Amino acid sequence: MSATIHLQHDPVGQAASASRYAQAVETQPGMRFLHLSGQVGLDASGQVVATPEEQHATVWANALGLLAAADMGVEHIVRVNAYVVGHAEVARFRAARDRALGAARPASTLVLVAGLVLPELVVEVELTAAAPA
Repeated sequence: MSATIHLQHDPVGQAASASRYAQAVETQPGMRFLHLSGQVGLDASGQVVATPEEQHATVWANALGLLAAADMGVEHIVRVNAYVVGHAEVARFRAARDRALGAARPASTLVLVAGLVLPELVVEVELTAAAPA
């Protein structure tokens, strides 16, 4: 069962969504929430993966693994905050997000930043999910 109500269409008087995300997401009363800290492109050994494409894929694999550990899936994601280093990463981020989330459309913010905690990192994603209690 989905935890959220998505505005599937852009409200009258608002610009259309720039990519696949919802303008707003409402959760049902009594939901349990999971807040994920920023996920970056580190493998299980703590090493930065080799390429930007791998970093984007790893970020989502790590996030989905944490969701699964809480008995949640992409359908429970209500909010995504993403930080990418430079304009070149926007297309990579969107492609990786769309592969990971499929038809799910959480509320989303994408911010271009000058850098992340490690200079070789190009993307960081934090998210919030909600599921029935």
